[in-house]
Amino acid sequence: MTLETSLIDSALRNWRSNVDRVGKLFGNLSQEQLLREVAPGKNRLIYLWGHLTAFNDALIPLLGFGARIHPELDLMFVSNPDRTVPTILSGEDLKIIWQQTSEILWTSFAKLSAADWLQKHSAVSEEDFLREPHRNRFTVLLGRTAHIAYHVGQAKLPERVQA
Repeated sequence: MTLETSLIDSALRNWRSNVDRVGKLFGNLSQEQLLREVAPGKNRLIYLWGHLTAFNDALIPLLGFGARIHPELDLMFVSNPDRTVPTILSGEDLKIIWQQTSEILWTSFAKLSAADWLQKHSAVSEEDFLREPHRNRFTVLLGRTAHIAYHVGQAKLPERVQA
């Protein structure tokens, strides 16, 4: 195993661990539990899960794996704050979409070579990528993994506060 493939393998294991953690944490909560706030007056757990699901769905085109499958998630969980959209998806719906997007991403990740990971993502122009080669797929993977971990920490906060 080369240094590059070792680093990619480590990053992918970290990604998978965090994605699995989200699936287990939110997927095992009742609809009532998902409606709890992370802190008084703050986002509800269902909003955090929807937010993470929307961002994972957006990764599909960003990394060049195809079109988004659920762009409607942005309205509910990205471009509007929690509680401002009258109708959002249920926990059961989010669970299905979380599993779909996770499977698409994982399957697509497995097809990439080390060189593929160092290619630009779709939100950067060729010109900008020449100046900033760190704006690649691998960097996106690292950033999105940290994003997931951050929100998992938020989601775990109500457990600590109520304990």
